[in-house]
Amino acid sequence: MIKAIVFGGNGQLGQCLKKVSDQFAIDVLFPEEELADILKVELIKELFEKEKPDYVINCAAYTAVDKAEDDLIIARKINKDGAANLAELCRKYNAILVHISTDFVFAGRTPLPLTETDLTEPINVYGLTKLEGEIAIAEHNINFFILRTSWLYSEYGNNFVKTMLKLGKERDQLSVISDQIGTPTYAPDLAECILTLISTENRDYGIYHYSNEGVSSWYDFAKAIFEISGMPVTVLPILSAEYTSRAVRPAFSVMDKSKIKASAGIKIPYWRDSLKKCLVNLNGILS
Repeated sequence: MIKAIVFGGNGQLGQCLKKVSDQFAIDVLFPEEELADILKVELIKELFEKEKPDYVINCAAYTAVDKAEDDLIIARKINKDGAANLAELCRKYNAILVHISTDFVFAGRTPLPLTETDLTEPINVYGLTKLEGEIAIAEHNINFFILRTSWLYSEYGNNFVKTMLKLGKERDQLSVISDQIGTPTYAPDLAECILTLISTENRDYGIYHYSNEGVSSWYDFAKAIFEISGMPVTVLPILSAEYTSRAVRPAFSVMDKSKIKASAGIKIPYWRDSLKKCLVNLNGILS
């Protein structure tokens, strides 16, 4: 049986991988955080030596976008150096690396779906350090899948959906940014994509884009959350310039998924359909 080790297993995507892993004929290991710190090379080397994985799935990342603006050193250690550590061990132990990256590697100035070969131009520290991680992996001359995703949410961890539901119980009106365009991505869908790539032993290595289908603004996303939930919350659109945040974000980061659909033969769900599944699980509102 194929063996995979997940780093960052307690995070949002890691928990979703746990949720869906029993659907696949893969031995997926989720080591405890203290045994799988990607900044501690000797520690994780012991895991590689003991388990000898066929695949390594890296979900560990510094994802606090605004905080990263004042925390470059730590963000770079995790997003670049940590990725490089795993890549070096994958090279040594002949494992395939599956690494999660982000749409924030792009500036997002052009209203066209972004392909894997489009120019990367991060406009914040988070995007910069994630791009540096991608480059570090490529420099190790290993077999890898880098999956760039966007606007990740699920029943786990902290995310936009859970924040909106919480605020919706406290307020009857919210203002949400309407001029940042992208695609919400349900983390269990991404988890299934990752495990499909592994279980089919896909050999078309490289960089891929994965998000749910469709296009949305944060305003549209919030409206959908409350409409589907049946919560009487008024959502008002505001511009990015009216909202104070430490990090600048891409104005348009819709990604083209043609490559991964052709290579992996997967069908990607529409974002509102996946949102309904998440809200059913969170609230039981549609059952």
